[in-house]
Amino acid sequence: MSSSAASPAVKSHSLTHTVGAALNPWIDLTRVRFFAGTMLVFWPYAWGLTMTARTANVPIPQFFYLLFCGFIGASLSHSMPICLSVLSLLANNFCIGAGCVWNDILDRNFDRQVERTRGRPLASGKISVRGAVIFLWAHLGIMIWMVRDVNDLAWKIALAAMFPLAGMYPVMKRITYWPQAWLGISINAGVVMAWAFITGTIPTSALALFGGTWAWTIWYDTIYACQDKKDDVKAGVKSTALLFGNSIKVVLALFAFMMMSGLILAGILNGHELPYFLLSVGGGSVYLAVQLYAVDTDSPKSCWAAFHRNGFHLGALIWSGFLADYIWTANGTALVDFASNISLQRL
Repeated sequence: MSSSAASPAVKSHSLTHTVGAALNPWIDLTRVRFFAGTMLVFWPYAWGLTMTARTANVPIPQFFYLLFCGFIGASLSHSMPICLSVLSLLANNFCIGAGCVWNDILDRNFDRQVERTRGRPLASGKISVRGAVIFLWAHLGIMIWMVRDVNDLAWKIALAAMFPLAGMYPVMKRITYWPQAWLGISINAGVVMAWAFITGTIPTSALALFGGTWAWTIWYDTIYACQDKKDDVKAGVKSTALLFGNSIKVVLALFAFMMMSGLILAGILNGHELPYFLLSVGGGSVYLAVQLYAVDTDSPKSCWAAFHRNGFHLGALIWSGFLADYIWTANGTALVDFASNISLQRL
């Protein structure tokens, strides 16, 4: 009785284990477990979206619904133009997976020579190149479907981000010591996509913010690349981590300054107020200074921790300034409208 009763449970556990084992390599191929990478794509989008919502006077509940939809992948309603910008976030998240798959297809021989990456599905042979290519095209098909109904400007930005920008990144590691600069253009497309989806334009303030996020990408991805410096030299992989050499902290300080300069200029051009400059600029500057002092670029463990903190802590800190300023401005507008309505009623 006991043995017979336990049998279905054992079979169910065995089936679950088998399915899980079969799916694990595909999950690992997209890096979905390492959520810091997803957040590093999400934050520039969130910053750009919040800046856009402030300027376009998007109602606060609608704005939070937009972020909520983007995070959980809920069904999109094409009846509200504002909801189209969710496509940007979702396309970016699929773009991460597609970019990782494409990167691993081209870099599988390099990955076998690097201790940290030799266990990746393609490098280790757990997934075939043919299977990875089919998986890649599935990602691309979903992304193209998601942006099919957007305006012309947003469509062009989406296609550029998907193909030449993301597609050329693995090649850059072979021909230049500045692949991080190319990655910075590709991974921060969400800044301008948010503006394009909602307003159909890309103002100067958005370009200033884009410049700041570009410098931020070089900052955190250089730190990330420091994990593999020794192996990259042997494998022939180029990076800013190798280029900057013993001057790496000095150069990182320069890019931190460029990042903050971009945020300051974007804030001035977009008319942001005290909460933004206090939290995003002031708080972000202090955080970068502390991180620069603390990180040990010769320690893979320290570099990974710093990369992780950029994806979660710094991105959230800077967004809090955008958000506080947006709510500050929206509430001010609401109070003015309320006072105006009261005056009109009395008249």
